[in-house]
Amino acid sequence: MDNKEKSWCRVAVQVIAHRGASKYAPENTLPAFQLAYDLKADGIEFDVHLTKDRIPIIIHDEEIGRTTNGQGYVRDYTYRELKELDAGSWFSDEFTGTKILSLQELLEWLDSKSLFLNIELKNNKYDYPQLELLTYELIADYQMIERTCFSTFNPESVKRLRAIDSKAEIAYLTSKSRPDLVSFTKQLGANAVHLHKRLVKRNLVRQAQEENLIVRVYTVNKPLSLIRYSRFCQVNGIITDVPDLAKTYAGRLKWK
Repeated sequence: MDNKEKSWCRVAVQVIAHRGASKYAPENTLPAFQLAYDLKADGIEFDVHLTKDRIPIIIHDEEIGRTTNGQGYVRDYTYRELKELDAGSWFSDEFTGTKILSLQELLEWLDSKSLFLNIELKNNKYDYPQLELLTYELIADYQMIERTCFSTFNPESVKRLRAIDSKAEIAYLTSKSRPDLVSFTKQLGANAVHLHKRLVKRNLVRQAQEENLIVRVYTVNKPLSLIRYSRFCQVNGIITDVPDLAKTYAGRLKWK
């Protein structure tokens, strides 16, 4: 037996800022991503739709009315038309004039930063043709595949992504319980699973990790929940609106 004195050390859990630091700035905008970076998040999560002229653009909803001063569907607007909208004043007057970002604009901003990218393809309600390929090609152009996870609620989209790249990190996103979740995720071709927080159980996390799946949980904001999912359930990553709190509370202990 090793006679060296052992002690506990804290193991970092990956903290991913959900739509940026979206508790403090308008979601999916440059101010939210900049703040996430300033707060030392390990990565950012963001959502991609396609415009009428097939430009990947960063916004959460299929409709633009909740987070801009426009109305209607993303797919019915061109990139130039969407860039005319105000995507910040709904959050507070401080952010009036904030613009929607294209994926390319965001990648240009990310180019000098070491942030991990968690890209959610928003194709579970409207399945945009070639969203996977257009998104993937941009990420590849900026040489960021190795620090990117592509995620989607759409099982067919997982399969399409895997057909594009046999090694990329691809996560199946789910908020629905099913007894065969781990095997189903692997059959799709995913190598990660992103679980709604109500689904997370220690045994499920262990089972998934034994099958070499990366496990992340969304969206976790309360200190006690951050501690529970990271230390008791031992997930690999936490997706949160409050990356500052997550960096403080998320982590687990092990012997060294």
